[in-house]
Amino acid sequence: MEATEASAHALLQQPWLPVIIDGTHLLAKSSFGETMYHILLTDLHSVWEETMHSAAIQSRAQELNKRLEAPVKAFFSHLCEVVRPSLSGSSQPPEGEAGISVMQLNEGSLNLRLKSKLAGLPFYWEFRCTPAPISVVCLHLVQPLLSMSHVLHQKVEQLEDLLLRKDAEIQDYKENGGTLSRARLQTDIFERHTFKGDFLAKTLPVVCSERHGVRDFGGDLQELYTAVAGQGNSRKRKLSEPDALVAKGPDHTISSGAEENEAVSEQNHTSPVEEAGDHIIHTSSAKQQLVTCGRAERVASKAKKKKAVGLFR
Repeated sequence: MEATEASAHALLQQPWLPVIIDGTHLLAKSSFGETMYHILLTDLHSVWEETMHSAAIQSRAQELNKRLEAPVKAFFSHLCEVVRPSLSGSSQPPEGEAGISVMQLNEGSLNLRLKSKLAGLPFYWEFRCTPAPISVVCLHLVQPLLSMSHVLHQKVEQLEDLLLRKDAEIQDYKENGGTLSRARLQTDIFERHTFKGDFLAKTLPVVCSERHGVRDFGGDLQELYTAVAGQGNSRKRKLSEPDALVAKGPDHTISSGAEENEAVSEQNHTSPVEEAGDHIIHTSSAKQQLVTCGRAERVASKAKKKKAVGLFR
């Protein structure tokens, strides 16, 4: 269970990387451990995932490679070495050493078939990725991308305010006799609404084009994604213990508060005679407690003396 949680945490910290596998444009996230892996793939129409641990990896390896009898650790490092370049968007392995093909099944699954050589012998593997549940899609795509859009929107607003202040500063220089030494540095006055209209008219067709999101999830967006995902994950860890306390706390707080309110109301409704009687009863009980405590102290002191004498016999 802890290994699964650690794998999910490690995968959340990984950015989405644009990859091309067998001519198919995808976004990929992957996390490899000593004898386990967790991968996510999407073409922005569907999301697929697969999580495999040591026993399942051993069983599939023997299924695809009938003569393979080695333990998982003996061939898993080779599998990681061959697959990681394809899932990280880096250079592909040299031709002849490994090849990966993509096959989509009717059930909505996505299979990546790998063929390579291990110790001079053919080695086969399949990533059998199934459609990811909605919770995984929200965790790795929806929530971080919404946070990223909010961050970028705030950044744009701050830059627009800065441009307006810069224009006011330049206008003040002009009114006081300042001039440009080079005419090519002349810029138009920034108008927020005009800029937004022109920007959307020019940029939206390009951004909404087919596969644009898969191909252009570049370094800046990957860095922002990692920062947003890490911030959200650390916030969840910080809130986990307070949430547990809050879950237990309200019942006790409400009950104690109700008891205090009942006690206050009872005191407010008691008559003077009852208050005097209560005072006498409390006084007498207090005296009895003092006498009882005194006797108990004398008995305890006597018991201690006898015990001390017994220790030296």
